[in-house]
Amino acid sequence: MIPDLVIFDCDGVLVDTEPVTDRIIAANLTRHGLPIQPQEIHTLFAGGTLKLVGEEAARRGAVLPPDWLEAAYEEVYAGLRAGVDVVPGVLNLIDRLETAGIATAIASNGPMQKMQISLAASGLLQRFDVRIHSAYDHAPKPAPDLLLHAMKVAGADPARTWMVDDMPAGWRAAQAAGCGCFAYVAEGGPARAAEYAVTPVTDMAQIAVALGV
Repeated sequence: MIPDLVIFDCDGVLVDTEPVTDRIIAANLTRHGLPIQPQEIHTLFAGGTLKLVGEEAARRGAVLPPDWLEAAYEEVYAGLRAGVDVVPGVLNLIDRLETAGIATAIASNGPMQKMQISLAASGLLQRFDVRIHSAYDHAPKPAPDLLLHAMKVAGADPARTWMVDDMPAGWRAAQAAGCGCFAYVAEGGPARAAEYAVTPVTDMAQIAVALGV
């Protein structure tokens, strides 16, 4: 069935921001008394908000100043401005969806400013335009609110909507919102999504085939 709407997560699905972000946050928390490696950041916090990262880091012994969140975001933004890679195959997938007349949107747990920076260089920011939705305006995934908002804006039925996400928070949000979900698991393989009600894919071309576009 050709869907009405395909919703993309941002980090790890459209652009590969996570290596940059993980490296910067690991160095930041290490400076604030919590020695940690980038891979640990990815394992512990991927898919969450930076605010939640700070809260968990404090529980683990980091001593964070009152303005930590704002300062950490500035460090991350500076790193992203240097450039990030587009996820392989995603531009072709978006082209195919648009040609088939299928609406697209972004629903990310990241703040709007971060997406504006990370998506700008590739032209993705302009392609999605106002169809970019942030959990800083709605409850974050795994709550369904963000996806339900994106569907409402697009006038799409959950039964005719698919989410593309690389993290369990997004997979659970899609299930709660009543829409289909492609689990993008190029890193880790299908086994990473085995416990979830999702369709695992390791290549964006698999999504085009599954949707018949």
